[in-house]
Formats: sequence, C-alpha cells, structure tokens
Amino acid sequence: MLSRLSSCLNCTSRRAEVLSASLSNCWTSFSDSVAMRVRSGSAESIGFMQNLRGGAAGGRRFRLPNFFRGNGGQPAASTSPETDGHVPVLEEEPQEVILTFEEHLEALHFSEASRLLIEREEAQNESEPRNEKEVNKLAADYKTLEALVLQTLSQSLTGEINIEGLTSAVKAISQEMEQDQLWRQRDRRPPAWRLTSWKKRHDSALRRLVEERMDNPSMPVAENGRRSSIQTDVTSMGRQLKDDLLWVVEVVNRCYPPKMDICHLYAKLYHENFSARLKKIAEFVLSDSDCMILLRWVNEFYPELLRKPELAGEIDTELLGKLLPKELLEPLEEQYLSKQKDELTTYIGRVLEEAKERWDKGEMPKKEDGCFVGTVAYDVIQLINGMVTSAEKVVGDRRKAQSITCQLKDLIERFRTFHNDIIKQNKPNSKPFVKANLGCIEQFSDVLQKKSHLFPNDVRENCLLILPDMKQTAHAYLLKPIHEALKPHYRKVGTSDWLNKSAFKKLLDGVKDELQDLHGSIESCHQKLTDQLYEEVTVEYVKRLLRGDVKLKDKEQQLKAYNTMRDNAESLHSLFTSMGSTQEWLKEILTTIAEVLKLQDLPAIQMQVVSLGSAYPDLSDRHVSALLKLKTNLSKADRKKVKETLTDALKEPSCVATRPFFSAVQLR
Repeated sequence: MLSRLSSCLNCTSRRAEVLSASLSNCWTSFSDSVAMRVRSGSAESIGFMQNLRGGAAGGRRFRLPNFFRGNGGQPAASTSPETDGHVPVLEEEPQEVILTFEEHLEALHFSEASRLLIEREEAQNESEPRNEKEVNKLAADYKTLEALVLQTLSQSLTGEINIEGLTSAVKAISQEMEQDQLWRQRDRRPPAWRLTSWKKRHDSALRRLVEERMDNPSMPVAENGRRSSIQTDVTSMGRQLKDDLLWVVEVVNRCYPPKMDICHLYAKLYHENFSARLKKIAEFVLSDSDCMILLRWVNEFYPELLRKPELAGEIDTELLGKLLPKELLEPLEEQYLSKQKDELTTYIGRVLEEAKERWDKGEMPKKEDGCFVGTVAYDVIQLINGMVTSAEKVVGDRRKAQSITCQLKDLIERFRTFHNDIIKQNKPNSKPFVKANLGCIEQFSDVLQKKSHLFPNDVRENCLLILPDMKQTAHAYLLKPIHEALKPHYRKVGTSDWLNKSAFKKLLDGVKDELQDLHGSIESCHQKLTDQLYEEVTVEYVKRLLRGDVKLKDKEQQLKAYNTMRDNAESLHSLFTSMGSTQEWLKEILTTIAEVLKLQDLPAIQMQVVSLGSAYPDLSDRHVSALLKLKTNLSKADRKKVKETLTDALKEPSCVATRPFFSAVQLR
C-alpha cells in the first residue's frame, strides 16, 4: 500500500515538474513578445501595457490566453507525438475596444461621451458618501462636453460642418434633456454640479450663430451709386437669411430628429433677428427708395422666400407673422403710395400736355396701318398696370394698391376737356385727332372693364360714365357732315319719287361716297362708327316714311311700297355690311314695316304690329298710327283695334332681349 502511494506521488511530482517547465517556457515567450511591443512604441503596445498593469476603468482590456480550461484544472493542451513534446502556440482572442471619455470627445462621439457622464452621474447619485474628487471631475467633464457641443453647433451653417459630429451633438443634447426629465420625475433637484437646461443652451447657441451671420453676411451686396447703405445692408441680410434657411432644410435638418422641428426654429430665429433690425431702420425718416426696399422685403421678397417648395413644407409661416408691426408698416405704406399717386398724376398730365401741344401746332397724329392712333391711352394704361401691379406686391394689399388710381376720374375729365376743345375749334387736324381719340376711348373702356382689379369700384364706375359720352360726342362730330350732305336725299323718302326708286338710288350713292370719309380710325372703332351711321340712316328713313307724304290707297300701291322697302332694306344692308357693319336687326326693322304695308287682313296686320312692338317696346301709339295712316283704305276703327291689341300684348312680361330704336324716330 505504501509502495503504491509512493509511486502515485512520484508520478504527480513528475507531472508538476513538466507543467511548471511548460508554463515557464510560455511565460518567457510571452514576456519577450511584450518587450518587443513596448520597444516598438506603438499605441497598441501602450494600451497593452496599461492592461497588464491593471489599467483604468473604461480603458482597453487585454485578455491572457487561457492555458487552462476551467474544468478540474485540466491542462488546456498536452504533449503528443505530433507536437514533438512542445506546447502548441495559442492564438489571442479578438480585442474588445472601449474608448474613454476623452477619446470619445476627440472622435466627436458626443452622444457616447454624454452617456458615460450620465452613467458616472448615476453612480454618484447612488453612492454614499459621494466621492468629491469624482464629483469635481464629473463637473469639469460636463463643462468640456458643453463647450465642444456648442462649438459644433456654431459650425452648423458653415462649410466646416461635420455631419456625424453635429448628429452626435444633437443626440447628446437629447440625452441630457431626458436626464433632466428623469431628475424631475424623481421630485429632486439635480445636483449643483450638473449642467441642466440643455435645450435652452442649444437655442441660445443658435441665436448667437444667427446674430453673427446677420452681422457679417458671407456674400455682402456690393455698394454702388444707385443703392443707399440701407438698401445694401437690408439686401445683404435678406440674402444671408435666404441662403442659410435653404442650407438648414437641405443639410442641417438631417442631423436632427423631427420632434425638434429645427427648420422652424431656425426660421423663427432669423425672423426675429431680421425683424428687430428692420424695426430699427423703420424708426428713422427714410428716403422713398429706402422706404420701398423695406416694404418689398416685408411684403414681397420674404413671403416669396417662405413660399418656396423647399421651405414651405418645413416652416409654419402663419406662426412667424409679419416682419414689421402695423404701427411701423402703415406710415411706410402711406409714404410709398403717396409717392406713387404723385408720379401717376404727373405722368398722365405730361402725356395729355404733349398731345395738346401736337394738336396746337397743327401736327397730325401718328398713323399705323393706315389708321390714326393716339398714345394717351396706351401710355397711361401701361403705367397704371405696372404701378398698381407693383404696388400690390410692395404693400401686400390689392385695395391699398388700387388707391393710387383714385385721381383717374379727374385725369379722364381733363382728357374729355381736351377732346371737346378739339371738336369745338374744328381745326384742319381735328378730325384725325378725334379718330385717334376714339381708339384711346376704347382702350380706356376695355381696361376699366377687363382689368377692374386695377381700380377702386367708384373710380371705375365714374370713368365708365365719362367715356361713352366722349365716344358719342366724337361720333356726332364725325357723322354730322355726312347727314348734312345726305339731307336732300332723305327728303325724297316716303314720296312718289321714292316709289319710283330713283330717289333712293341717289341716297344710296350719297351714303357710299360719304362712307369713304369715315376711314382713319382703328378697325374696331371704324366698325362701331359705321354701325351708328347705318342706324342713323335707318332712323332717318323711317322718320321720313312716317311723315305720311305718300298715300297708299289700294292693295297695288301698298304692294309696290312693300317691294320698294324690301329692296331698300337689302341695298342698305349690303352696302353697310361691305363696310364692316354687323347690324342685321336694322334690315329686319324695315322688312317688318314693309310687311305691315303689304298685309290686307286686319288679324294679320295686328299680329305683325305686335311682333314689331314686342321686338322694340319703344314703339309708341303715335308710331303705329303714322304707319297705319299710310294705308288709307284702313278705317279709323281698325287702326284703333290694332293699337289696342299692341297695348294688351305689351302688358305681358317678355324674356326677349330688346333694344331701343323708335325712341330715336321723332315725329312732328
């Protein structure tokens, strides 16, 4: 028994010696490797040695090879024939790298650095008593973190921005805000050494950044002789605001979580800053040009910027409001609008004076495409359109912009006075000027009706009352000589010569000759003038007919009168149509009257007269009596029945559109 025990002890002793020798050889090899790393001076070797010395908490760790499995002290490796009795080389496991607080800061890992501080803060919160040395170190580290985070924020709008760094800084701020909330949930005040209110620190840093950017625009507008220093400064600040907000939306926004609404925050800061600067400027007495540039930025450029698609979806413009308050804005608007009114009045007065000078000198108006044209309306309309459209943008209010045309009625009155003087004095160049003025009158009417947004309602309505009177005065002036020339031919209508057709042929030839003298106004005005002549010739024709110079005693004479009137109506219509008239209804009046002359049955006559009266309600009893008296075979009682039938018919309401005609046919 003792012999067996002694044998076991000897065996164990030999194994221990072998193991000891193997371990000694391995340690020697390991030490040599370490020494070589230290002599190389690499960063890896320094961390390696720190870990061998135990290292600081949070440093890099190095794990020794496991020479033993953890089971019963069994060796991790043993000799075998394949190893020739040597211990095999064991590979190191991959290193797990954990950076220190300082290393995180150096790498701009602000969120990770913040997390380390929060962990240390929580450790201090749970320990009693607190480690003052660690507390002081923690406070200093918080200060260091704050300084680097704010420095990163200050580079947000420059080319030096580091996207990863800014993203990490924002995340660190969010973590610290959550930690502040945690302290509040604990119903405890955070320790004095802890930095709180990180959101306020963040916003203050951005406010300072915006202030610096607006103080020193990166691309200032160059001054020149046409810009004042105020215009240069305001434009430079406005451009800086625009460029920075677009940068925020395109670049900075990616570094922030949606809940922080960073685009709107920047917009609010720039809005407040720009607004404060404009308020200081607005308090001074400004030149008209400086006043306008302020208004354009407040009401035009700035709102247009915020409506850009890139910004509109990120910024709540309603919350921002106006750049200037009402009490500062209204005096500027009044100054600007007053200046615009004065300029418009002066310019229109100058245009009228220039036209009057040309007429006084006996000059002819300008011709285009064979037509006399005036420049008064064109020049004035162009100016009004440009000034009101621009003013609407500058003051941001259409009604206010319209006010600059409030004196237009007085200016149109001056135009009418000039127009009437031309007619009254009847100089050799008066007709060409009147024809040119017809085009101006039409242009003014068109713009007042089709572009009503340029004028206040009362101004527009008053002007539209003046212009038709001017047109009618011009027509009367141009047509009066024609009617004077045709008067001898009018006298033959409704006479026995008229029934023989020769008298009307002379009238028709006279009209044809006189129509040539109407040329000279623009096409649309010439057509209206021709239409009016056609109507007046027709009125004169009916008036002469109803005088009753001819007596139609029987059916044969009445049929002859019918054929004559029908032919006359067709000839007049053909002539005036060839000259551009479109008045179909005038032909219908003559043919309807002719039908009354032809008909013999009383009911048919009644129906025809009712048809005429329904189309032209200004047909009076006197007109009907004069017409029926031409048919001398129609009794007084029958004429009375026809008139009664017409009176009853006109009592019925009608939806048919009517126009006056017989009111112009004055009977003796």
